[in-house]
Amino acid sequence: MKKPIIALAPMADVTDAAFRRMIARYSRPFGPDVFWTEFVSADGLVRADQAGKQKLLKDLEYAESERPIVAQLFSGKPEMMREAAKMVLDLGFDGLDVNMGCPDRSIEKQGAGAALCRDPKRALEMLRAARQGVEDKIPISAKIRLGYNKDELDTLLPELLREEPATIIIHLRTRKEMSRVPAHWDRLRDAVAIRDELKSQTLIIGNGDMVDLTEARQKTIETGSDGVMLGQAIFGNPWLFNERLNFGKDVSLRQKLQVLVEHTNLFAELLPHKSFSIMKKHYKAYVSGWDGAKELRAKLMETSNAMEVEKLVQDFLSTSKF
Repeated sequence: MKKPIIALAPMADVTDAAFRRMIARYSRPFGPDVFWTEFVSADGLVRADQAGKQKLLKDLEYAESERPIVAQLFSGKPEMMREAAKMVLDLGFDGLDVNMGCPDRSIEKQGAGAALCRDPKRALEMLRAARQGVEDKIPISAKIRLGYNKDELDTLLPELLREEPATIIIHLRTRKEMSRVPAHWDRLRDAVAIRDELKSQTLIIGNGDMVDLTEARQKTIETGSDGVMLGQAIFGNPWLFNERLNFGKDVSLRQKLQVLVEHTNLFAELLPHKSFSIMKKHYKAYVSGWDGAKELRAKLMETSNAMEVEKLVQDFLSTSKF
């Protein structure tokens, strides 16, 4: 791919099928270069009953407009990852990513997510199992942190590079730090140096705190990395990658509210099994920074379905100056 690679980060209950489709609709062809799905339980895909499996598979649905798209799975069991990887291959994904960074306690108790950052041997086994599952037909990647309680990148990264994954994405904080401190972008330069010293072909991508594409591209120059993954910056701004609209800065308030309604309707259509409250974290971002935003946002937080949201926004637009 052309570098720098600017990717959309996987975020649970954020980068679902509805929001990814909105981003593809309003940011393509400018970007992102690669989409990631929300993470999905490999154990659930393999072990769940038919009803449970169908719900998980809904989280792996995607549109052609989202390609290239990478499925992200989590597990602490290599045999589960191997079997679920076969499903990812059958579903036609362009890549498979193993989550090694999620700090959720319930995920860690399974030996998955960030727990793998303190068990490099098991992390390597997970990558190997994923590769076996997809039969080397699509690329394998891992999204990691700098370490668990402390920065252990210097030992963790070389271990993972032994399996020669296509890409390693590094959230530039430890599990202990969560998001309480700024991302350590100086460590991405060190990661690139480790990769180069080992003569690995693995791409190194950084993640953490990027607010827009300008900053992201600058970081790739400063660190020598192959790309950057953006996450939180996408909230309320499916135009984040759209250079023609100044990355969302040239979108009018009326347009933004109309897209909020469109996003809500798409969520209701594609993800009826999910709680409607998931949409409300998006409303906080879509509706902010202007007179009257607080009042409209408070009303949106009281809604329970897409019809109520549409009526509320239409009434607001018909009686406002926007």
